[in-house]
Amino acid sequence: MLYAQVVLPLAQPMYTFSLDEGLAVEVGDAVVVQFGSSRFYTGIVWSISTTKPDFPRIKPIIAKLYSSPLVSPEAQRLWEWMADYYMCTVGEVMRMALPSLAKPSATSLAELDERSIEPPMEGYVALSEELRDEEALAAYVTRHERRAPRRTRLLDSIASLAIERCSNDGFVPRRLVDATAEQLADLRKRGLIVAEQRVVTRDSGGDKFLLPVLSDAQHQALQSIRAAHGEGRVALLHGVTGSGKTEIYIHLIAEQLSKGGDVLLLVPEIVITSQLISRLERIFEGRTTTYHSRLTPLRRGQTFLRLALSNGGELIVGVRSSLFLPFAKGALVIVDEEHDPSYKQSDMQPRYNARDVAVVMGRLSDARVVLGSATPSLESYVNALAGKYAYVELKERWGDGVLPEVVVSDTIRAVKRGERKTHFNFDLLRLVRRSLDDGEQAILFQNRRGYAPYIQCRTCGYSPRCPHCNVTLTEHRTTRRMECHYCGYTVERPSVCPNCETQDITTMGFGTEKVAEEIARLFPEARVERLDGDTSTSERAFKRIVTRFENREADILVGTQILTKGFDFGGVTTVGILNADNLLSTPDFRASERAFQLMMQVAGRAGRRNDRGRVVIQTSQPKHPIIEYVASGDYHAMARVELAERKAFGYPPYSHLIRLLLRHEDYDTLHRASHALAEVLRRVFGARVMGPVSAALEMLRGEHRSEIMLKIESGASLSRARKLLAEALKIVGDDAQYKTVKINVDVDAS
Repeated sequence: MLYAQVVLPLAQPMYTFSLDEGLAVEVGDAVVVQFGSSRFYTGIVWSISTTKPDFPRIKPIIAKLYSSPLVSPEAQRLWEWMADYYMCTVGEVMRMALPSLAKPSATSLAELDERSIEPPMEGYVALSEELRDEEALAAYVTRHERRAPRRTRLLDSIASLAIERCSNDGFVPRRLVDATAEQLADLRKRGLIVAEQRVVTRDSGGDKFLLPVLSDAQHQALQSIRAAHGEGRVALLHGVTGSGKTEIYIHLIAEQLSKGGDVLLLVPEIVITSQLISRLERIFEGRTTTYHSRLTPLRRGQTFLRLALSNGGELIVGVRSSLFLPFAKGALVIVDEEHDPSYKQSDMQPRYNARDVAVVMGRLSDARVVLGSATPSLESYVNALAGKYAYVELKERWGDGVLPEVVVSDTIRAVKRGERKTHFNFDLLRLVRRSLDDGEQAILFQNRRGYAPYIQCRTCGYSPRCPHCNVTLTEHRTTRRMECHYCGYTVERPSVCPNCETQDITTMGFGTEKVAEEIARLFPEARVERLDGDTSTSERAFKRIVTRFENREADILVGTQILTKGFDFGGVTTVGILNADNLLSTPDFRASERAFQLMMQVAGRAGRRNDRGRVVIQTSQPKHPIIEYVASGDYHAMARVELAERKAFGYPPYSHLIRLLLRHEDYDTLHRASHALAEVLRRVFGARVMGPVSAALEMLRGEHRSEIMLKIESGASLSRARKLLAEALKIVGDDAQYKTVKINVDVDAS
């Protein structure tokens, strides 16, 4: 009797099931098992042994799903690494890695059958065994071409397609054969061809791609990346905005696809990459697939299964979850905008960073990895300085493009001199007017959506707050409602203060909705569009706004961080950053780095063609070092200063931060549990323990929140620290009075 250790998509350890002799199961297969008295799950066979476990009753594996293993040995090693590093179970990795319909679960086998899917299939045809010999086919055609010319032409066509597509077994997709169903049925009836159903695949092989011409600098960067990959190293491509990193990606992708290999191009958010995807689809026609959470569950599941059964040669453009698709060994992985915080999963276990997992994936599966950014994360930059990554730099914009001129506009000085209208300094308004007069476009960046961050009674100071999250509600003028951007709670905007019953309520601060309203009033002839979480609620709405601006059907685009994500608008010559102070005042050790990245990325939208762009940064701190680094475009100076400060205070990349977030509905229970855990941790980690303190968002969706931070210095064993932490969590978790307290562990917290 054989026994299989099976991973289930639960926060549980592996369980052992027995294998009947008639069921052919391999490691990596998806199987159906019963867990508990009334639940059936899809599990992954992790290992098989002949050793019977010491259990009184062992349930059998009920059935096998799919014809081939769903999880490769390389993926198994990656899942195990993630479970260990991010302190979760392999089952939690499985739950996140596999799309829902690829791992159906149900309360009955009949229901599970209804929920299961198969990969998409298509028809294939091939000449019969006798006619696959070239001489035999020629003889048949010679005998019959006068009596049956259409039949012989079809046979010749199928043979030519098989040669053209380098088909090893002679089968070609039915859709490529120019014949009716009746004609093919006649050939089958005569025994001249055979047909079968196969999993839908993308075209593979070939190198007929229309590639962009590279500049000397780009070609040199490409050669450096190839050399790094030849040495088995990750390549960090640091190119200023508009330097042509995408063109280098395209050449690397073409090389991999021409060899029949897989490529994964990771992007921070799929909805903002419509320009990039359209370009890639034009170049790699029929070879590009997108994968993201906005696809239907059926589409995601079928894509996963199709890739699991394919032979490679495909380009996947996707978000962080695309890392867990079944790629062929030796794939190419490109992480675009590698600095972007969107690569960090923070709402469920495992709380991983896709950039870091991509690097580990490269090591475990012999994949080649490229990290690209105009403003690399300091973690990646330090790895490059240390020689762990190969460092490749592009210092100039591609073609005739030049870096924009940056104007730092002092808001305090502007107010004192009367050089400000509403939220715009005259410096910015003059340049917007210049762009409009020249028939060009402008972008205005404000990192808050809505009309105003909050409203306040000027008589008593009252501000409406969310009852579930204890944060002020944001005013939305278009809906005349106050909204919580965390839990979605909404309430009608009060016209009278509910506290003192006066009507002296005013808006405080400003969001993109207010900016768009005011800029339209100042430039009534301009066509204004707004791009934020309120206007781009669907992919269609997002594309409509972007397409209108791209086609110059709009003159001014107002938006949030979405604007920083790699857009290429040729008509933009003026960019305004309206409130840089907000970016600099975040209570986070990464605030300066992220403020620099955001402002540099926004500034990079200006002047991407022949005309030099202009960027206006409105700030009350014109001498702030980060503002000066942005104005000079000096990433290296910013990195030197920030790294020196991080080193002095022991912050990443010179340490690892592990954040423990505790949650409970009752504040007193949470308070006791937090201090109990901190006391246990201090006995082990001493001064490395910081907290407990209230979380920055101290209440969310009705739960109070508290944080404890562990700072593990470089050189100390992180694996040992994780083991000791797990023991401490078990001590507190086993205490009956804290059983209901939820504790989230975030390794390498951001």
